[in-house]
Amino acid sequence: MRPDDWHLIHDVDTFLARAGDFLRSRPAPHTIPLTVTETLRTRGPHTYGAEDPVFGILESAGEVRATFFRTPPQRLNLTPLTPDESEALARRLAALGHTVPGVGADRDTAAAFATAWQRHTGAAPKLRERQRLYRLGTLAAPEPRPEGRARVAGPQDHEQLVRWHREFDGAIGATLSTSDGSWADARIADGRVTFWETPDGTPVSMAGVTPMVAGQVRVSPVYTPAPLRGRGYAGAATAEVSRAALAAGAAEVLLFADLANPTSNALYRRIGYRPVTDFAVYDL
Repeated sequence: MRPDDWHLIHDVDTFLARAGDFLRSRPAPHTIPLTVTETLRTRGPHTYGAEDPVFGILESAGEVRATFFRTPPQRLNLTPLTPDESEALARRLAALGHTVPGVGADRDTAAAFATAWQRHTGAAPKLRERQRLYRLGTLAAPEPRPEGRARVAGPQDHEQLVRWHREFDGAIGATLSTSDGSWADARIADGRVTFWETPDGTPVSMAGVTPMVAGQVRVSPVYTPAPLRGRGYAGAATAEVSRAALAAGAAEVLLFADLANPTSNALYRRIGYRPVTDFAVYDL
């Protein structure tokens, strides 16, 4: 395979015109490119940063076989690739002088690209996180159910969302790409964050969802402040947004869990989520 078999594109509409059917053909493993490109399409190319995004398409006999995207300063995101395809992409990006601070993909693809990137640039990869993608089967209410109720976050919750988003990003070591205020504004406008609140009306946990694309919705983020964990609040909030996504017509409800956190993985399984595949994130 030749490096120039990879075609680079900077316009999201052009990318989706060529690769949209491919991404929609497997909505679960392609959940991240589907949701990120939908956000870029609806909210503009600089939603995630000041630099233009870059997309890539690998075609064979007129059919798309794989894609990538990167929204600087974020890491590279890949659909599943063979080792040869990873090698060709690493050679292509290195030859063009692209900066790749990290890569995220299914476990085997991420490892293959990280190895190829080191071979072409000398940058030693470091495993940052192992994740598991889950798909909702039959939703089960969490037991025991904590006292309180679910409530969709509204404009009055803006400062709460800003604070919790900042804390969530800090907890996972995320690279900030949009302001906390913009993040909160967008989700309030679309009704995409649900609080679990105690009987006195105090929010104690939140769960968000991505827009529905290709029939799939992904639950993200799920956050409970550290002093309030272990009381069932996150499970209740996650179950509620999952129920609402199904009621809104989602064919698949997905979420990622950090494999280093056995508590969250066990929680998601208890409320009906089943493993799809494992992913990995490398710093390069």
